[in-house]
Amino acid sequence: MFAWLARWLSQPPRPIPRALWCSTIERYPFLRVLGEQEKARLKTLCEAFLASKEFSAAGGLVLNDAICVAIAAQGCLPILELGLAAYRDWVGIVVYPDEFIVTRSEMDDAGVVHEYADVLSGEAWAGGPLLISWHDAAMASADYNVVIHEFAHKLDMLNGEADGIPELPEGLSRQAWLQDFIPAYSDFCARVDGGETTRIDPYASEAPEEFFAVSSECFFGAPDILAAEYPALYRLLVRYYRQDPLARQQLASDQTSRTCNAGICAGS
Repeated sequence: MFAWLARWLSQPPRPIPRALWCSTIERYPFLRVLGEQEKARLKTLCEAFLASKEFSAAGGLVLNDAICVAIAAQGCLPILELGLAAYRDWVGIVVYPDEFIVTRSEMDDAGVVHEYADVLSGEAWAGGPLLISWHDAAMASADYNVVIHEFAHKLDMLNGEADGIPELPEGLSRQAWLQDFIPAYSDFCARVDGGETTRIDPYASEAPEEFFAVSSECFFGAPDILAAEYPALYRLLVRYYRQDPLARQQLASDQTSRTCNAGICAGS
């Protein structure tokens, strides 16, 4: 029952070198906007995360500290306020150099099994490892983040099969979740089905669990888009993740403006 805890305690976290941490933070805009105290707490969380998980490489990739820290930093952002226990039911992270192929099998109505190859940039296995393409993880941007997407699936799976309803914290009921989540999902599906070009990845219309994962990507990477298109959903995710990336983004922008106005920016 407490195997994951024993594993964590048996491997004391090692400090992430300052230079590596700073370069990781600077590489991703959604991490740069964190406040200094948040960055410090994220670093501590990442160190504990790295001590509790097993990274392995596939497809000829050679793992290094920069890859592991970059994935850890992105993956731990969603649990900055939830804590490492939110990732307690899995251990392995398999990193591929690029997109990878997973063989699927489906049985049709006649009972015939069909196999096909699925090309993926990431996948979260229930009760098992998380698979990530390093190429995609490295190119994380405001509107695309395969790490946050797959880690959100792991949060969704914490209370059973992925269905778009993660394990909810005290004070946030299932009814309250569905009240804001379902209308947003239904509206988005209708927009995609109607042929609209959406600012949010249309893949979110595939299923409720994909809507949650893509919305989580948007929540941390492009909070202004999610808040503008689905304000109730944005507020719901603020309650769930206990973070407000839009306020964080605006604060960072204000601080940059004040610095520029003070004549400190390069070239002033």
